Amino acid sequence: MKEEKKSGKDRTQPATRGEEWSDERLMSFLDFEPPESLPADYNILLKAYRGMTDELFARFVPLFVEAGHDINASLEDGSTFLDLVLQHRKSTAYAEALKNAGAVES
Repeated sequence: MKEEKKSGKDRTQPATRGEEWSDERLMSFLDFEPPESLPADYNILLKAYRGMTDELFARFVPLFVEAGHDINASLEDGSTFLDLVLQHRKSTAYAEALKNAGAVES
C-alpha cells in the first residue's frame, strides 16, 4: 500500500538546516554496508548523495577517494554512479564534484 508523502507537522523527523558536519561525520558514510544487489562503493556514494547537500557532498568525495574507494564503481549493467547523478535535473553540483575526483560516464 502506497502512503502519501508527509509534510509539515505530520513529519516524523523534522528537516534540519544549517547543521554543522565534521569530517568525522562525513567519513561515517564510508562505513555503510551495502545490500547484496549493490557494489559497496556505489552504495556509499548513493547514501552520501541522498543524505548530503551538494556542498557537503563536494567535501565528502575527496575523503571517499583518499580512503581508497572507487569513484567509478559500476552496476552490473556497467553504469557508473555519475551516470545516475546525470539523470537528475538539479544534480549539476554533485556531478561536478564527482568529475573533479575523476568520475567518468560509462
